[in-house]
Amino acid sequence: MSRINHKLEITKPDYDGGSIVNLMRSIGDWCGAAPLPYAPVPDLADRLAAARRVVLLVIDGLGTEVLQARGQGSVFERARIRDLTSVYPPTTASAVTTLLSGQAPRQHGLTGWFMHFRELGAVAAVLPFMPRYGHTTLTETGASIASVVDCASFFATIPRASQTLLPAEICDSDISRRLGGPAERVPYQSLEDFANTLGDICRGKSEAAFTYAYWSKFDYLCHVHGPSGEKPARHLADLDRALTPVFDACAAHGTVLLAVADHGFIDSGPDERIELARHPELADMLTLPLCGEPRTAYCYVRAARARDFERYVADELGDAAHAVPSEQLIAEGWFGPGRSHPELVARIGDYTLQMRERYTISDRLPGERELHLNGVHGGTSAAEMIVPLMLAGA
Repeated sequence: MSRINHKLEITKPDYDGGSIVNLMRSIGDWCGAAPLPYAPVPDLADRLAAARRVVLLVIDGLGTEVLQARGQGSVFERARIRDLTSVYPPTTASAVTTLLSGQAPRQHGLTGWFMHFRELGAVAAVLPFMPRYGHTTLTETGASIASVVDCASFFATIPRASQTLLPAEICDSDISRRLGGPAERVPYQSLEDFANTLGDICRGKSEAAFTYAYWSKFDYLCHVHGPSGEKPARHLADLDRALTPVFDACAAHGTVLLAVADHGFIDSGPDERIELARHPELADMLTLPLCGEPRTAYCYVRAARARDFERYVADELGDAAHAVPSEQLIAEGWFGPGRSHPELVARIGDYTLQMRERYTISDRLPGERELHLNGVHGGTSAAEMIVPLMLAGA
């Protein structure tokens, strides 16, 4: 199977009607919620107007580029009505939070997989709510996820019955409970279980007017094998077979099914991995472990070493990384428009390393296992940023 020819040009989120946060404005309008402070997706209101119920299906990692390369002839390709951008960074922690809160990262304040929560004195992975040191969740230490994830749940803002359809292993997680708010949580165990339950919902066998359904396995396979790998392609074919009857059933039952991804993907090989341990001079300039993502790394730099940091990145990593003062990214609108979360500046470090081409950067703390991903996301490329919007039933 040939490797996907990735589009690597720098692409910013389109928060003026063309991103996943704008999609949530459109869904909120249909639900009768107070208008979110973002433009709706153009022309989508007409497609939703007559719906009895709306289902939002999120296929983690199924960016437009991968869909076009591996999903030709699929129900997903046939249902694609336009493309959107993800948010910045285009990664699950930031993008799914946008889908579950209706807010851009500038407002909800979740900026990547690893984050420095100064409120807790910890660098932690927010989705499992686990610090980088040790193997005990922050909840088990007495911390509350509400202390760092303080945005409103989208489901609490809509005056309609709602539900979330989630993998059983995360259905009752801290983050699922926090962002799911009052929505009923429905777990599933397998693709068959997922397709059957989603099919029943789309055929009107549920009281919920709005359903959020999340499929994660495609993302996992792309990380392990790369988006160009055979296993992600086979899995996409399995999804197509399982969900085609669901898409096809929507129109007859007054259901509009919207499907989208949280981000895209690129392949990244061993020669494109930069390990901080091989750059001890750079590591000595930092006060904290790297935060964010391997494609968007937030660096907390010693105050007296800022110019040294800039010079080192330019001289030693210039082909692989671009160092940007993090507050400049806020000013340029990468994280979204409007007022910033009070902890946003503290959560993105002094500088952000925006990785070029297919490069990644990572560090490893004592006790952490070595992790090499063949597929990555979270960067600024079109391949990672652009996602399809699919629609069935209208």
